[in-house]
Amino acid sequence: MDFKNGAELLKLCRDKDARISDIMRWREAELSETDISEADKRMHKALSIMREAAEDPIKDPRRSIGGLIGGEAKKLRDHMSSGKSLVGGLVSRAMAYACGVLEVNASMGLIVAAPTAGSSGVVPGVLLSIQDEYGLSDEDITAGLFNAAAIGCLAMRNATVAGAVGGCQAEVGVASAMAASAAVELMGGQPEASLGAASIVLMDMLGLVCDPVGGLVECPCQQRNAAGASVALTAAEMVLSGIEPFIPFDEMLSAMYQVGRKLPAELRETALGGCAATPSGSCFGCGKR
Repeated sequence: MDFKNGAELLKLCRDKDARISDIMRWREAELSETDISEADKRMHKALSIMREAAEDPIKDPRRSIGGLIGGEAKKLRDHMSSGKSLVGGLVSRAMAYACGVLEVNASMGLIVAAPTAGSSGVVPGVLLSIQDEYGLSDEDITAGLFNAAAIGCLAMRNATVAGAVGGCQAEVGVASAMAASAAVELMGGQPEASLGAASIVLMDMLGLVCDPVGGLVECPCQQRNAAGASVALTAAEMVLSGIEPFIPFDEMLSAMYQVGRKLPAELRETALGGCAATPSGSCFGCGKR
């Protein structure tokens, strides 16, 4: 069940008449020398942690260790509840959940790095909001997580998910590609469509830099998780509508990696450029604000 790239993954899906989530479940059981039920158990645990991290800050806002974020998830949910949301319930919930997970991460709480701590809000934000919107079961959502894991696996195998190597396009960008792929499968899309949505995300987020203010995983990380959730839903909607990406997933993953390696060091998690180098960003903690 092992696969080295998207093309091999799709071939397995065709040969086995299976979904991406099925292939990834079988792969996990095979490579970890356990059974499917144990793989499912582990993924259900991950979902439980994701849900708690996404929902708790909405009910009980918390301040981050660095003090840059805190309470944003509740503000988004309150605005949605007011009936004045610009983007609708599904996207608003995805944004709120994504922001909530980043609040938990930045306040030393328990999260699932999917694929990294700095991008951990995107996948739960998208999948939990879809579950709310369409009444899907936890079994459905864990299948979505297996699908997302396949995309993350390919990114780690053929590119990078580290901001220090590839910028934020490798963190929030890959997380958003994972979420988009999973969303397509959850809504009945074929494996080719899942990879198509992931490719569109990588196109849309190509070149995104990693520039944490004060070197903290707080700002602009939280905002980018919310934005990444929106991009993931947009890409999924496009392919479910029949729009196909011009560039295949494997090629976009390679392009993302090459762009990331060409980013200057100042834009790869060093907090020496971008948002971190603005007057407000560079003065964080210096007593001048």
